[in-house]
Amino acid sequence: MPNVFNEIRSNTWNHIYDGRNSIVDFYKNTHILITGGTGFLGKALIEKLLRSCPDIKCIYLLLRHKKGKNEIERLDELLQNPVFDRIREFDGEIFKKIKPILGDVSLPNLGMNNEDLNVTIENLNIVFHSAATVKFNEDLKTALNYNTLGTKKVLDFCCNLKRLKSFVYVSTAFSNSDKENIEETVYETPYDPEEIFNIIDNLSDYDLQVYTKRLLKNHPNTYILTKSMAEFEVLKYSRALPCAIVRPSIITAAWKEPFPGWVDSISGITGIFMECGRGTIKSILCNEKYRMDIIPVDIVVSTLITSAWRTVKHRSNSLRVYNCTSGQINPITWCRFKELTLKYTRAFPSKYVTWYPSFTYRTSKIIHMILAIFYQILPSALLDIYLYAVGKKPIMLRISKKFYDALLAGSFSSTREWNFQVCTMKSLIKAVQNAPDGHKFEIDITINNGFQWAKYVETFNLGVRKYILKDDMKSMVEARKKLRRLYWFQKIIEVFTIYITLRTFFPYMKRYFTNYFERSMELQIFTD
Repeated sequence: MPNVFNEIRSNTWNHIYDGRNSIVDFYKNTHILITGGTGFLGKALIEKLLRSCPDIKCIYLLLRHKKGKNEIERLDELLQNPVFDRIREFDGEIFKKIKPILGDVSLPNLGMNNEDLNVTIENLNIVFHSAATVKFNEDLKTALNYNTLGTKKVLDFCCNLKRLKSFVYVSTAFSNSDKENIEETVYETPYDPEEIFNIIDNLSDYDLQVYTKRLLKNHPNTYILTKSMAEFEVLKYSRALPCAIVRPSIITAAWKEPFPGWVDSISGITGIFMECGRGTIKSILCNEKYRMDIIPVDIVVSTLITSAWRTVKHRSNSLRVYNCTSGQINPITWCRFKELTLKYTRAFPSKYVTWYPSFTYRTSKIIHMILAIFYQILPSALLDIYLYAVGKKPIMLRISKKFYDALLAGSFSSTREWNFQVCTMKSLIKAVQNAPDGHKFEIDITINNGFQWAKYVETFNLGVRKYILKDDMKSMVEARKKLRRLYWFQKIIEVFTIYITLRTFFPYMKRYFTNYFERSMELQIFTD
């Protein structure tokens, strides 16, 4: 294997360096492959490449058949997304540079037919690999097949590319969450993914669960474990291929591009943020004193694009890993984020607000569960009964449970704190700032560069309102009237609750203290 790697490395590095400082020029006439292009991050990456690097020759998208749609139909559906509206305004023809390829990262040669395989081997220059199953509760076999072995198959494919300049792997900042201090390096894993896959292939469902728990150890879920193992695969192949790893933390709405607040996924914290704004979430498992770590999607996209450029422009003997995080650069605590969330969801409510926005952080799982049952689960169940009674489909309990499960899954990051080191990330920021067109690729979220959390949370809220809830600003007047009604309704409920509580418990309290006082008097008389 080492001899093969050395030969591949020699052939690869001989042609990749072209000496150009410009990031845009680096991408001129390049052929790019993107896996995971239909995801939240993938859409933003495609849009940014087409808009900021218009002289790209071709972008190949690896797409599977899904929900009865082939790769061409899926591409057509993808291009209807609002993320591409800005491009449509000035050059709709540029979409012709996107070529869909039928394939699957879990298959040899990525499942490509011979024609597509030959074209890509001859022409590809840059590969962005972001395809993954991101379900935290995914079974180990599926997560391993797509996240780890799928990455290995992409790397095997890259070894055959004749003109490869750069391979960029999208990991996660939490891939080594079993450690408190996380350096920009790949940590060795004791597991052989292919050996594990062969073991679990013959296990029963019960034995698979037992084996998974034993394997996870301090990793919270199969997603984190398999992404960590995938990083180690990239490290091994980096001896032969020009590789980089980008580790974003929790990806959220756009700061600036393509539109401030653009977001189209409710997974993770975005869905929780949305429901907090609608008032349906009242309790969150979280330590409010800890730093949270979120990163806007446009920052991640520009980091991916510029890391591929830097791999060529500033060659390194070691694999570069970029912790694309905010905690060490521009920190914000969960407490401060809550204050800003309530401020702006109340200032700019949606017409879909259900209860007055207010929530508390809890570190006790028992108290959180009790509050969730009374404020989230039971109201949803009652609403489902009403929907069923009027002949509509009851869906609220299912939705409520989905967000309750998301809260539990997310509690791993909200009840812990990590120190993500960012030396390599800062060096990339400096390199981009020194590039003649570095201003086109924003990766610096420091206060000095104009990033303010208050303004961003406001933008985040308006983005969720516009792109997720599909609620334009015309409804703001009615939404604010509705919010005021909900505010007074909540106050009435609170007063009523206090009244009922006192009416229920006051007689018992009165009897208790009366008996206590009488016994004390009797004891005093007896003592005298």
